[in-house]
Formats: sequence, C-alpha cells, structure tokens
Amino acid sequence: MSQNLPKLRIGPVDIDFPVVQAALSGYSDWPMRVIARRLGAPYTLAEVMLDQFILNVSKGRKAGRYIRVTDEEHPCGAQLMGAEGEQFASAAVKLVEAGFDVIDLNFACPVKKVLGKRRGGYLLGVPEQALEIVARVRDALPPEVPVTVKMRRGLDDSETSREDFFTIFDGAFRLGAAAITVHGRTVRQRYEGASSWEFVREVKRHAGQRTVLGSGDLFTAQDCLDMMARTGVDGVTAARGAIGNPWIFAQARALAAGRPVPTPGLQEQREILAEHYRLAEEIYGPQRACRVMRKFGIKYSRLHPRGEELRDAFTVVKSADQWQAVLEEWYADK
Repeated sequence: MSQNLPKLRIGPVDIDFPVVQAALSGYSDWPMRVIARRLGAPYTLAEVMLDQFILNVSKGRKAGRYIRVTDEEHPCGAQLMGAEGEQFASAAVKLVEAGFDVIDLNFACPVKKVLGKRRGGYLLGVPEQALEIVARVRDALPPEVPVTVKMRRGLDDSETSREDFFTIFDGAFRLGAAAITVHGRTVRQRYEGASSWEFVREVKRHAGQRTVLGSGDLFTAQDCLDMMARTGVDGVTAARGAIGNPWIFAQARALAAGRPVPTPGLQEQREILAEHYRLAEEIYGPQRACRVMRKFGIKYSRLHPRGEELRDAFTVVKSADQWQAVLEEWYADK
C-alpha cells in the first residue's frame, strides 16, 4: 500500500524524504554517510563531536576526518556534545565554516562517562543549562543555519524528569530550534528495554505544527514507516538499524511508494562493502582503514545467509588484502 509521506523540512532546509540517518557515535563518519546518501538517505548526521575537540583540534588530518563534508552529502548535519554554552557556540561556528548545514545539540547520550562530565543526557536534568546552550548556539549562527536538538524522554520515569523534558522541549523551540528529535527511552534505560513510541506520540501531539522526529527501535524500513504512522512525527532517524544496512533508506522509500522492497543480493553487498572500504582508505589511510572497517564488516554480515560465520571472518581481518579475500570468498554468486 502506498503511503503519501510529506517531505521533511528543518528550518529552511528541505529534505525530500522523512527517513534520515541518525548521528551514530563511532559509526556515522564520512564513508558511512556517503554510502547512505548514495543508497537513498536524504539527510545524514555526522557522529557526535565534542565541542572541546572541535575547538582544540581544528586543523590536521585527525580533525579533517571528523569535520569533512563533501558536495554529494548536502544537506548534512553535525551533532555537538559538551557542557558549556560558550564552547558549544564557538564549536558550532567552526562546524558551519567546515560546511555542515545543520547543527544538532546532543542532550541524549546515556554513556556513564559522558554523564559524569555533565554532557549529553545529563543536561536533561538541568533545564536552565540546556536552554542556555540552545540560546548561545542559536545566537552564534547565521539565521539560515538550523539548530536542532536530540533528547531522550528524560533522565528516568519520574515526574520531575517529565517536567524537565517539556521545559527544555518548549524552551528550545521558543529560542529558535528548528526541530527536535525525541528518543523514546530514558537516559537510565540506556539501550535496554523498549522505546516508548507512545511517549513520542504524546510529544508530537503536544508540539502541534512544530517539527518533531522520532527515534528508537527503528531496525527495519517497516519500523520507520510504522513509527510515523503510529506517532504522527514529521520524520524518523534510523540509528542502529542503518549500521551495516544502508539499504534501509531505499527500502523505506519503496515501501512508502507501494513498490517492491529492494533486497540487495550478494553481488550488490560486495560492491558496497568494497566501496565503503575504498572511502575509508581515502580518509583514514591504509593502516587505520582496516581497523575501522572491521566493525562495519561485522554489521554488514547480518544480511548474509551465513552471517555468523562471515562475522567471524571479518573479525580477524588485518589488511586490505585480507578484506578483499573475505569479499571474494563470501560474496561470490553461486
């Protein structure tokens, strides 16, 4: 059945389909984003970057790997994490200068180390600090560059956390945020338990015409369309479901249009894996590329009919030649 999904709009940025790639710490680097774009992602977010890193390592090869944006990526967003409004704002300016089209503020990360440094999800418990960050970043950037926010539904399930959530949510829009992404888990849940789509639905009803994206438990293209249908959000961000499955975006487009869902055969998977590796070598160099790509190969292996065996093969790859050998052995059309 065809679903007439509206285009997504984030401030002045038009996005032609409402299923986008989330910021993925340790994964959504330049090669992953480029592959996702080529396979149907209309908008991608770079992996979360620490404001202090952007300010202190603004030049050189290491910085270039993180803040690289190429022509085929636009529109592309950068996600920032930190604790102080002034540093957030200065880093946001540098990321816009590097070519990113949207700045996304991370108020969601549940990692213990991040929380201990008063970053990420910690900010959901300090509305004044969170809103100061939104205000400073919005004021520092040109009006045509949208500022967005990523939130979880609260630190925990307490009434205080709920109140803080809506204080930040409404305040961020009042200060000029163009869109807010809402993940249906609490910070305390981390990645365990179900994401509350009902809470996402409640938030969208509360938001009215303001742009809300949903996040959480979007592992397939059908999940993405189901969340939009059940919650009414304006778009969804595919996160873990997009790692090793960049076809999720083309599949969502096909489902929405009522077309047959494309399933990549072994030859197509091999070609994408080879190109992903080539892009990784371009940005990381031959030695580092292999280490980076092992984790991607393990994720791609889930689509293979002998996924567990292939995962083990990718785990021990230590060179480009070994990577190529795995592709030749496991992705040969038989």
